Amino acid sequence: MDYSALEKCRLFRGLSAEEIERGIGDIPCHVKRYEEGETICPLMAKADQVGIILRGSAQSHQLHPNGDQINFTVRQAGDIIGPAAVFSRMQQYPLEVRALEPTEVLTFERTGILRLLHGDIRVMENFISELASANFLLQQRLELMTYSAIRQKIAFYLLMGSPQAGTDRVRVPGSMTKWALTLNVSRPSLHRELRKLEAMGFVRYRPPDIEILDAEGLRSTLMQ
Repeated sequence: MDYSALEKCRLFRGLSAEEIERGIGDIPCHVKRYEEGETICPLMAKADQVGIILRGSAQSHQLHPNGDQINFTVRQAGDIIGPAAVFSRMQQYPLEVRALEPTEVLTFERTGILRLLHGDIRVMENFISELASANFLLQQRLELMTYSAIRQKIAFYLLMGSPQAGTDRVRVPGSMTKWALTLNVSRPSLHRELRKLEAMGFVRYRPPDIEILDAEGLRSTLMQ
């Protein structure tokens, strides 16, 4: 296993490849490969494994009986899959997770994650930080769903992403297509509304970043 690749994982933030290798040691884990569109975590299935995306990306979503699909987060290489579900009382995946492209996931059993957390306080802190961040992102996602207009969805996403990035620049998550999935809109519509916001002087789009030029203008969009 290429432990240097795990240095980019949030769970092992601050650890060297050598420290990661020692930490994993004899903890059982294995790599699973998924093709585009293949299910990584089935909806409401027993949550007994935590995954780390080594390569590729995945989309979490929920299907409703009427056929509507609500997209949540796009997970990239280095992101963790399923930590909250695995340590919840229900121990079920509340969302379905599918590969957006050929994807490799390093998986640990629940007991293996507990051994990792017990073995290094830094890993424990990173894990707790991930759980807290996931809860915060879910709250943001719920608020995002209250906006119906695409322009409002864009404005809200950018205004929430700027403080997290610590700058006036927000990076498009992966690609315009993946961003459109996250916002539950079509790619052409997203691109069109983004260009309108640019024409209004609110933002400047320079792939892969979007620079916020007029935060107050974006906030006014949310009130319309």
